[in-house]
Amino acid sequence: MKKIVIIGGGIAGLSAGIFAQLNGFDSVILEKHHTLGGECTGWDREGYHIDGCIHWLVGTKEGTGIRRLWDTVGALEGVEIYHPESFMAVEHDGVTLHFYRDLDRFESSWMKISPEDGEAIEELCKDIRKLHSFSLPVDKPMDLMNPIEKLKFIFSMKDVGPVMQKYGKISVRELAEKFKHPALREAIASFMPEGEYSAISVVFPLGTFTGNQSSIPLGGSKALAMRMVEKYKSLGGTVEASSEVVDLEIKENTVGRITCKNGKVFEGDYVIAACDPKVLYEGLLKGRYPDPEFQKRYNNPESYPLASNIYVGIGYEGTMEEIPRTLKFPVDSVQIIQNRKPIEHLQMTHYGYEPDFAPEGHTVITFAINQFQPELEYWEALVKDRAAYSQEKDRIGEEVITAMKARFPSMAGKLKVLDVATPQTYNRYCNAYRGAFMGFWPTLSGKSMAHRGNIKGLDNLVLSGQWLQPPGGLPVALITGKDTIMRLCKKTKRTFSQG
Repeated sequence: MKKIVIIGGGIAGLSAGIFAQLNGFDSVILEKHHTLGGECTGWDREGYHIDGCIHWLVGTKEGTGIRRLWDTVGALEGVEIYHPESFMAVEHDGVTLHFYRDLDRFESSWMKISPEDGEAIEELCKDIRKLHSFSLPVDKPMDLMNPIEKLKFIFSMKDVGPVMQKYGKISVRELAEKFKHPALREAIASFMPEGEYSAISVVFPLGTFTGNQSSIPLGGSKALAMRMVEKYKSLGGTVEASSEVVDLEIKENTVGRITCKNGKVFEGDYVIAACDPKVLYEGLLKGRYPDPEFQKRYNNPESYPLASNIYVGIGYEGTMEEIPRTLKFPVDSVQIIQNRKPIEHLQMTHYGYEPDFAPEGHTVITFAINQFQPELEYWEALVKDRAAYSQEKDRIGEEVITAMKARFPSMAGKLKVLDVATPQTYNRYCNAYRGAFMGFWPTLSGKSMAHRGNIKGLDNLVLSGQWLQPPGGLPVALITGKDTIMRLCKKTKRTFSQG
């Protein structure tokens, strides 16, 4: 029986492990942290549970290929799905604008706010509706499709392709400027910071959300990952937690001994690096097997930016039934990073629909504050001074509490900071380069990359995970984990089983 060693126990590693076991391989997952799941996680603080990942998950719609894949790996099978009515509500100058799930309601509510923007609203909603026919291709990667399968795939993109091309050529700011009403402009522009970020960042999530293809599995991110762990173990897979890989012995184009920080050593016929590519190429491979596609992207952050966030968990002694699940509201010059431009909005998500996430009558709230290239470098430098780093996290937590009390005066005296995670938190626990939680973000100058994971010069090592193809995230991690095993099945002349 062929042995596969999988480096990384996130969603990609778990997916690869599950499909390895389903296809007659013997596999082991080596995970740095004591808990598997990677960045699909959550943690407990003072009686509250902070969900650290899923705000909307593509693949929750019954009957779709991606949903069947999630069910196969045990992530969503038998799990109740929560369907929030609004993707996000945005407040601006006394106006509250909703991105409703019901696209007709979405359109009519915007028309009511700004009849003069009728033409632009109608165009946007018409294009979003076209994306409802899109379904992530999950059966085979392009390199394994025969000519007929490729033609079918191209035909399936006849409505979606033109929309993606259209919005891939304009920035989020340019899309926002199509609207006259300041609240509508602000709602669109608030999706991304100023810059060349592609408007695909707006229309794609709204397309999956209003098409009922993305919702929220109850129980949260960590529970989803743990279901995959149990599925993997039930199939005979082996988990080695607290086993960070630190060295690969390479002889004659083949990875042999794999050494972990805890001293354990493993060997396998094949090795799957389901981890951050920066860790693989520059850490484990010590720069000896560079990939020009990844080098180009890491060396050009303006065209291929990375993103992370500051993630603030707040405990509230009360309930929030009348407040939208995700609300972006203006703040009075909140200083998140000292000596830098204050932020003008905070995005709040509450988990009132998850009663087990907080003590009875209480609610857990999170704030995700996006961090891009300059901020990522700031945190990378600051973490070297642990006292200053800790002090800065405390200050940010209090800034958020102050902003909440200003927006919701009735909450005064009922709020407390539970935790503040930074980009370096994701780096520390998940080996995520600069804390990036997604792949390279789409910009007007950046070109998308479809990578097979092959490492030139090595015969038995492949890369897997969200970094291989846009848009990244959990669904791509799931798909690429499966695709990696499909390719290994072809290489070893096995018939691949979907399970």
